Amino acid sequence: MNNLTALSVSIAVLAGLATFLAVGPLSGLFFIWAATIAWAAFFFLGASQEALKNTIVCGIFGVFMAWLAAIQLTNIPSTAILGFPFWAAVTVVCSVLVMCLAANIPALATIPASVLGYSSVFAYLLQTPDKLTKDVLLSVSFDNPLIVISVSIAVGTYFGLWSAQLSAKLTK
Repeated sequence: MNNLTALSVSIAVLAGLATFLAVGPLSGLFFIWAATIAWAAFFFLGASQEALKNTIVCGIFGVFMAWLAAIQLTNIPSTAILGFPFWAAVTVVCSVLVMCLAANIPALATIPASVLGYSSVFAYLLQTPDKLTKDVLLSVSFDNPLIVISVSIAVGTYFGLWSAQLSAKLTK
């Protein structure tokens, strides 16, 4: 089987399995959309052991930075001088600046993976009712994006690895 066909088959089969798990027995424990973002990042970063490490470490670092920013957003009163939108923007500027400057640390140097993790948290928080609350953000549950998006990134990255490995076997 040629490389493209083998990769297509492996990705399709494992995407079906990931979807079954995400909407079936593991529903609520990981999100297929966040997992496939990490899966794609794994391939974008080279589909290697280094890509596996960077996608997971930097992706979860981005999740952590967004989670910290989200907690800060819950502390901004609706009556804040200059308004909530201004202070929300300042909060994001500060957290993204720290996240990007952290790339000076070699283990956190893959900024695109960090940004994907960061963005996934805010996608979840801003599109899912009642999640951007201090109660949710500080809970030890799979409602907390620090937990569920981190798990989703790890699961998706490993699905990327497994699809690369299956593809290699199908090519032989």
